[in-house]
Amino acid sequence: MGHHHSHDHGHGHHHHHHSDNKKALLLSFVLIATFMVIEVIGGILTNSLALLSDAGHMLSDAAALGLSFFAIKLGERSATQAKTYGYKRFEIIAAALNGLTLIAISIFIFIEAFERFSNPPEVQSMGMLIISTLGLLINIAAAFILMKGDKDENLNVRSAFLHVLGDMLGSAGAIVAALLMMFFGWGIADPIASVIVAVLIIISGWRVTKDSFHILMEGAPEQIDFESLRNALMQIPCVKDVHDLHIWSVTSGMPMLSCHVAISVEGVHDSVLRQAQSMLHDKFGIEHSTIQVEKADNGCANPHEVCN
Repeated sequence: MGHHHSHDHGHGHHHHHHSDNKKALLLSFVLIATFMVIEVIGGILTNSLALLSDAGHMLSDAAALGLSFFAIKLGERSATQAKTYGYKRFEIIAAALNGLTLIAISIFIFIEAFERFSNPPEVQSMGMLIISTLGLLINIAAAFILMKGDKDENLNVRSAFLHVLGDMLGSAGAIVAALLMMFFGWGIADPIASVIVAVLIIISGWRVTKDSFHILMEGAPEQIDFESLRNALMQIPCVKDVHDLHIWSVTSGMPMLSCHVAISVEGVHDSVLRQAQSMLHDKFGIEHSTIQVEKADNGCANPHEVCN
C-alpha cells in the first residue's frame, strides 16, 4: 500500500506567461477604459444606440480586463493552510463573471434596439463615424496586445480577448451603420448594427461561461480523453486495475489527477509509480498527480511477466 504526490510546476515557463498576461491585460485595460469614456459621451451627443451599445460593451471590456488583471495578481499569492491551492481558481471565477456580464449586456441591447426599430431616432452620422473609427483602431491595438498574452492556454485571458474581438466587430458595425445613414438616410441601420453586435456578444459570452463553469464543476479538461488515459495506465506492466480516477483543473492549463492503481503481487510499488508519473507527464501533460499504489488480491495474469 503506498501513496505518492508528484509535484513539478515548471515555474520558469509559468512565470513567463503570467508576466506577459499581466502586461497585456493592464495595457489593454488602460486603452479600453480611456476610450470607453469618449464613446459614452459621443454616443449621447450623436444619439447613436450602436455607439452606446459599443460603449456598453467597452464598459464590460474594461471591467473584464481589470478583473482579469486582478485575478492573475491574486493568483500569484502563495497557498495557505486554509487555501491549499492558493487563489488560482479566482481566474476562472473572473472568466465566469465576464461571460455572464456579456450575456446581460447583449440582452439589454436587444431590448433597446427593439424600441428603436419602431421609432428610429435622428442620429448624427458624421460624429458617429469618427468615434466608431477611433474605437475600431483602439480595439485593434488592444486585441494585438492581448494576442501576445497566453490566450490559447489561459481561459481568463481568452475571455478578455473575446470581449475585445466582439468590441472590434461592434465598432465595425457602427462604422457601416454611420455610412448607410450618411449616404442613404437609413435611420434603421443604427439599431440593426447594435443587434448584430448583441448577437456576437451573446455567442462569445455563452462560450466563456460554459468553459468556466465546466472547470468550476471539476470537469475533466477537454484536451484529456478519460478512457485513453485510463487505458494508458492499464498498459503499464503489472497494473491489474485503475479505479477512483479523477481528472480536473484548478485553473486553465493546470490539470490535476488522482487515482488508485492496483498492482499484481510481483509488481514493484516504486517502479509502477515512476512509470505512471512519467507517462502522465509526457503523454497527457499532467504535472500534478496523486497516485495510490496498492496490491491487488490476485497475481499477474502472466506468471512469467517481468515487472520493472
